[in-house]
Amino acid sequence: MAERIGLGIIGFGIMGERLARFAAEHDQVRLVGVWDPSPEAASRLAAALPGLPMLASPEAVIAACDCLYIAAPPAFHLVHAKAAFAAGKAVFLEKPLAVDADEARAFVEAAEATSARGAVNFPMASSPAVAQLAAWRAEGVVGAPRELSITAAFTAWPRSWQRDAVTWLDKPQQGGFTREVVSHFLFLTRRQLGPLALEAARATFAVPGRSETAIAARMTAGGVPVSLSGGVGTTLADDHNLWVLEGSAGAIRLRDWSFAERRGADGVWAAAADALPNERMRPMVLKRQLDGVAAMTSGEKHHLATLREALDVQLVVEAILAQPA
Repeated sequence: MAERIGLGIIGFGIMGERLARFAAEHDQVRLVGVWDPSPEAASRLAAALPGLPMLASPEAVIAACDCLYIAAPPAFHLVHAKAAFAAGKAVFLEKPLAVDADEARAFVEAAEATSARGAVNFPMASSPAVAQLAAWRAEGVVGAPRELSITAAFTAWPRSWQRDAVTWLDKPQQGGFTREVVSHFLFLTRRQLGPLALEAARATFAVPGRSETAIAARMTAGGVPVSLSGGVGTTLADDHNLWVLEGSAGAIRLRDWSFAERRGADGVWAAAADALPNERMRPMVLKRQLDGVAAMTSGEKHHLATLREALDVQLVVEAILAQPA
């Protein structure tokens, strides 16, 4: 077996801890260190992964690693990513790429020009449910795609498990459910259907200084019409989402992140036989994401979301949020 790649982590919040726990058990990855400016993060790290060092600075993590995972708030993504690229390291970062879309574009163009090794953590690239949707399409279940609808609903924002990040996650500069959640479904749409082109959008900011409470948009993906809607206070669930593709021969959908379903001749939706709730599917998804991180770091072909795909998604997201209702 090839030597395991050294993974360093900047940001030990929810996402940093989640990936670290799975990386600690991965056969192609070894954790080499973490940095986070919060003293509380050191305590969580000690409890979650005893023995993994909390290093003194971002520079120390970059020096120690082969690949840097950036799970800090978006305003800090490019600072760390550029430093890692300058040191010749691979980068795996959270979305969005940056707070400013122009800075994100310049970053991606520079990375592509130098063949830097970078990818973005869109887990749907590794989802068994998404693989099932693609298999159904290949079997002809959908036929020629005719239209797609995306719905995202939340009882409150941030979601219950994200409340510790409310200081940035509920602010219009970095946060909001369109960046945090809808972006995943736009990535899925781009992967399945083709390039995105926004036609019309509106975003509602009900409370000054806080993130959006509702969005609506119309776009195309590879020429297929796409409708998008999202809102806070529109469901009793922590969150509820639907990605529904209608075609000439039938329809398929992804429900609540992990349930691949197809519509029968009777109009009833039925889940794939091996469908699992998101909590049970997550270990499989993160294992495959880390497989991709190892391949990307080694300069091999991988299935992870590219920097270019993430940029295309971010440009659409920011264009939606720039159209206040």
